[in-house]
Amino acid sequence: MEKIRVVVNGAKGRMGQETVLAVRGAADMELVGECDLGDDLLGTIRGKSADAVVDFTVPVSAMDNVLRILESDCAGIIGTTGFKAEQIEDLRGRASSRKRGILIAPNFAIGAVLMMHFAEEAARFMHEAEIMELHHAKKADAPSGTAIKTAELIAKAWKDAAVSVKSPIGAGETPRGKMVEGICVHSTRLTGLLAHQEVIFGGEGQTLTIRHDTLSRSSFMPGVLMGIREMMKSSGFFYGLDTLLFG
Repeated sequence: MEKIRVVVNGAKGRMGQETVLAVRGAADMELVGECDLGDDLLGTIRGKSADAVVDFTVPVSAMDNVLRILESDCAGIIGTTGFKAEQIEDLRGRASSRKRGILIAPNFAIGAVLMMHFAEEAARFMHEAEIMELHHAKKADAPSGTAIKTAELIAKAWKDAAVSVKSPIGAGETPRGKMVEGICVHSTRLTGLLAHQEVIFGGEGQTLTIRHDTLSRSSFMPGVLMGIREMMKSSGFFYGLDTLLFG
């Protein structure tokens, strides 16, 4: 069986290092290149005849990296967060005619994707919610991509259910807090944390809390490897690992 030839971009970072180990350990994959800041990504892809690129870099370079991957015609698995809604729609259009897929996933941990899915289900029945997300001190963006995706899913569930949602008390921009789709998201950045999120729903005489804790970056790797395999046999654009898990 011919192995999938993979380039890891952002290979010197924490997630990149973990991805390098995961790809090396996958029987159906071959690590053919490692790139980081200042390297020629497109040149590496073409020079190594890569089939897929995994990108874990920084928000400021993420869009350019995806454009290079699109230009190369190989599969793209993007774990870098910080994309704006208009950038995602732009990439969706650019990727629509591709033979291989492009996946942008705010979170590759299966448990985190389930947390978002369960929050979307709960939103059909409970119509007040806030999101608390806690990450390590070096995380570049706030709110996190996972929190934004969660808020989008909850808001869609409320819209589909045609419920009347009232604005939270004191709604507005606050330090490390932001309104996303009418939902208040609180961001904490501290040394000692890795990646954690809880969604708290409120109702008459009750609350419901759905929480996920990432204790090791290894938790992301099954989702990353799944993304590589699925994008190799898919076409077009995918946003969120849930599109692979739940269709």
